[in-house]
Amino acid sequence: MEKLTFADFDLPVKILDVLADLELFEPTPIQEKSLKPILSGRDVMGIAQTGTGKTLAYLLPVLKTWKYNKSGNPTVLILVPTRELVVQVTEIIEKLTENITARVIGIYGGKNINTQKLLFDGGCDILVGTPGRVMDLAIDNAISLREVQKLIIDEFDEMLNLGFRPQLTHIFEMMKEKRQNILFSATMTEAVDDMLDEYFASPVEISLAKSGTPLEKIEQTAYKVENFNTKINLLEYLLKRDDEMSKVLIFNNNKKNADLLFTKISELFPDQFDVIHSNKSQNYRLKAMKSFENEEIRGLITTDVMARGLDISDITHVINFETPDIPEQYIHRIGRTGRADKDGKAVTFVTKKEEPLILDIELLMDKELKFIDFPEEVKINPKKIASEEEQVSMKNPAQVKLNEGGGAFHEKKAKNTKENWGGPSKRKAPKKFGANRAQQKAISKSKKKK
Repeated sequence: MEKLTFADFDLPVKILDVLADLELFEPTPIQEKSLKPILSGRDVMGIAQTGTGKTLAYLLPVLKTWKYNKSGNPTVLILVPTRELVVQVTEIIEKLTENITARVIGIYGGKNINTQKLLFDGGCDILVGTPGRVMDLAIDNAISLREVQKLIIDEFDEMLNLGFRPQLTHIFEMMKEKRQNILFSATMTEAVDDMLDEYFASPVEISLAKSGTPLEKIEQTAYKVENFNTKINLLEYLLKRDDEMSKVLIFNNNKKNADLLFTKISELFPDQFDVIHSNKSQNYRLKAMKSFENEEIRGLITTDVMARGLDISDITHVINFETPDIPEQYIHRIGRTGRADKDGKAVTFVTKKEEPLILDIELLMDKELKFIDFPEEVKINPKKIASEEEQVSMKNPAQVKLNEGGGAFHEKKAKNTKENWGGPSKRKAPKKFGANRAQQKAISKSKKKK
């Protein structure tokens, strides 16, 4: 059977030329499945694993029917959950429309809103943004959403996980009901289902794979490791031993641990790694990602801010330095490698405390991870970091001291339950701040009588 090509999509020649320049000729399964439903004008809900080409799946049919709008208000609105995705999607659209007179603007929080308002002086056809900043600019009347004909929400499940539902509902109310809604999500959650029932008209569902299906081209292995510091020793061992680990993405569960790992790994491999998370400035994050993409550095240490949507090519290995708390997040993390029909490798470091999380991941995928014996050459470091130390519930120091004094605390407690403290005149005067005004007057009167 002859393979389908983008030329069979009957796309404008100007777009086909750009795809050819990018050496893109054959659609991925989700791109092939999405074309007709989106072109039909009906609402569409696409469920596909990360790394399957969802961005082009919605962009190509939308651009095929796109028309210039004289009013200068956006007719296409694309909402994504993170600033990095805004930048990435905007760059892709700008590339695809370089031979078309489409005005494309990308907006996100963390930048001066007044500066962003100026971007719309020349009009806007396709708007890409995070929900919060789009809502803010619409409320300020810097943009009008009344002419939006196609609303696209990418990474819908992640957007709801991040708490964007109030902003989304506000944005829906600012648009005309008569529009096409195109939604893409890596997983179908209850929150996604609820939003579909409430706001969208029986969308056509395009499903490429069930939630949690592991990407077949990714080799998944794991090591049982004593603790965080021993994980550093193991990581050092693997990086020194395996030259194929040339473009490595390393995931931590939080910013503090990501910074700690970066500090340690930078001592072992100077100038070979960088770190990005939500506390880093946008310019820093973009610069680090560019260095990683261009292979100027060997690896990037990050949190789940990098687990969704971002398309960095040829990542050789994903290392889960810490096991994710949410099973689905494991799928998104490892999906950063093995993209565009290439093979990838995912390695997970698992402490005893993290073993139940691995069971949840295996149940979700219906697949067991292959555990490799811990290398004898790697030194076990018994020292734990603060988050690994067991928290001991301490007694109140005052109580401990009283108990040591022969039960004086209990005697006093018993005495207090029997003694009649009388009226306010017998009580110690309350402090000035926070005292009841009636008590203050009563005490004052009592003193005058005396």
